[in-house]
Amino acid sequence: MSRPPDAPVFSAPWEAQTFALVVSLHDAGLFTWTEWADALGRSGHRTADYALWLETIEALLAARGLTDASALEARRAAFARAAAATPHGQPILLENDPGA
Repeated sequence: MSRPPDAPVFSAPWEAQTFALVVSLHDAGLFTWTEWADALGRSGHRTADYALWLETIEALLAARGLTDASALEARRAAFARAAAATPHGQPILLENDPGA
């Protein structure tokens, strides 16, 4: 008997990359799973989607002095410029940032 295919775990590649980043940072010892859960839970009643996961990673890294708001904003701006310079259908690479 055949069954319908399972729904994809991630709806976009960046979600899988965010998940992998969390696991990699944990494996590198930057936080424990308890610290991760506590940080993620600080969002209150907000749904824990991958955008929240990304914000939580940024907050944890900033709290540990590994980045700051200006560095994060600079990276977001670089990504936005790279996205604007990337042809439709191609992967967005920071190397494509014309402002770099």
